[in-house]
Amino acid sequence: MIVISDMMGTLTTGSPVLGLVDWVRHNQSKMQARLYMASIMPSYFIAKRGWIDWQKWGQELMVNSLKMIKEATPEKMKVVGEWAVEHDLWKKRREHVIARLLDHKSKGAEVYIASSVVEPLIEPFANRIGAQTIGTPVEYKNGHVRVAGDLVAQERKIEQVLSRLGIHRVDFAYGDTWMDVPLLEHAVHPVAVYPDEKLKAVAIERGWEILGSRAED
Repeated sequence: MIVISDMMGTLTTGSPVLGLVDWVRHNQSKMQARLYMASIMPSYFIAKRGWIDWQKWGQELMVNSLKMIKEATPEKMKVVGEWAVEHDLWKKRREHVIARLLDHKSKGAEVYIASSVVEPLIEPFANRIGAQTIGTPVEYKNGHVRVAGDLVAQERKIEQVLSRLGIHRVDFAYGDTWMDVPLLEHAVHPVAVYPDEKLKAVAIERGWEILGSRAED
């Protein structure tokens, strides 16, 4: 049995960007962290009001936040990832959703976290529940880390899942936004987790399981 879950909003309400900035604040430069947070506040309020797409804004923020890491190496990014998970993402985990993944795993399922988040920031989270990862890869050049290729999101997410696992369909899929619809469409048992309005409408129309509501958050 193959189980695929999105991470952001589905398994945690935390933020990889805030986790990364927290690492910068404590290990690199408090001033740099403060200036970065001040610089994103105008676009935050615009996204929060729905004037620009919240999900895409968050993805762009994650990509741009990587520029903060000085003298980046795979080893350093592993440390950054552990910090972000320990101090933000894991603290804000959805325990009852993770419990379902652990239940699948106890019954012999292969569990994967598929996310647009860069792999160094999701691997420590996945390790905590014994899951494997299908995230956005990064590359290193001249002390800088950046996204390598396109984000693993929307159609690309399910394409990566199917091609890497050599399958045509998954057994269970969990997602929380309209961007996860392509993933959920390829599952025998799709589950909309605390879905946004667009995903909720699709889930109701197609009779998908809905786990939680944003009104409860």
